[in-house]
Amino acid sequence: MSAIIIPDYLVKKKKYKMIFKYDASDEKCPLPLVNLRLLLKKLQKGDVCILIIADKGSIEDIPKLLNKLGFPYKQSHIDNGRVKITLSSK
Repeated sequence: MSAIIIPDYLVKKKKYKMIFKYDASDEKCPLPLVNLRLLLKKLQKGDVCILIIADKGSIEDIPKLLNKLGFPYKQSHIDNGRVKITLSSK
């Protein structure tokens, strides 16, 4: 997992403070789900999380979790069965 700090002058224009990127494309369920739960606890208002997953279990379970917890997200297919999920804090 990595975090990118956005300068204040961009925050005012873009509405986000920090971008968390988590590439879990080589990890198997339940590890991406567990790590995402930990990351969600760190999110603050205005933060964005970009998650990349490939495991079929994670592709099914993570959107269910995000819906249950009320996190807005967008999902798109990248390549070779990988899925990118971009979510923002509540």
